[in-house]
Amino acid sequence: MSRPLLALPLAALLATTACSAIATDKVHPAEKRSASPATASAAPTTAPSAPALTPAQARAALITDTDLGEPWTMTEGAATWRDGLLKATANAPDCQRLLDTLYTEEFFGADAQVRARTGLDDTWNDAQLHHQVVADRPADVDRTLAWLKTMPKKCGRFTAATATGAVQNAEVTEAPLPKIGDSRQALRLTLNGKSADGEETTLTLDVAAVRIGDDTIVLTNGGLGDVDAEITQGVAELGAKRLTDVRKQARAEV
Repeated sequence: MSRPLLALPLAALLATTACSAIATDKVHPAEKRSASPATASAAPTTAPSAPALTPAQARAALITDTDLGEPWTMTEGAATWRDGLLKATANAPDCQRLLDTLYTEEFFGADAQVRARTGLDDTWNDAQLHHQVVADRPADVDRTLAWLKTMPKKCGRFTAATATGAVQNAEVTEAPLPKIGDSRQALRLTLNGKSADGEETTLTLDVAAVRIGDDTIVLTNGGLGDVDAEITQGVAELGAKRLTDVRKQARAEV
């Protein structure tokens, strides 16, 4: 059975933002649920940073299943491929760091604060999308984005062995993002190999990070079926817009 590339709500969003800014008068509240690094170049100088977001404000910046529409639902837990494929031993230190970062989803180190997070499942393709709002020093975030930008060159192709000894052939490529936020970076990782039971598998995982002042959105979108780059780009654009709105509201309330 064929499926549309984009669920209707997000497709409508992308069509709108192709011509103008997203028309959002209010920040849509996100459901309070949680689940278990285009170019990192600077955009024009933004207004002074908003005060630290409260947990409720950060949750309001999250994407929900309503934003994506069918077949996306709120997640029921971490996908099994995270332990099965991402928890692996790579043949180079930088590539190991990348796998570890994607597995833990701790992109910016111990000093970074995760203000809010959520997860969504694609029930048609068994894909899973995670969205975080993270607070950290802009210089530290930009250093991580610059490191992610080096990954297609340093880890364009490498191998990794899973806990069961299965060898995965990995490829890392740069992924496009619209010019959003103050700095940004996106990558696509693919892992091809055999599962523990000998079945050929292909994991595709997109990661995108967009910094807006002192806050950053981080997205991972991956699965063993079709993983649409348009979903990653659209969610990054909507997430950046929503976080910008929340930061403006926080500044106005001071």
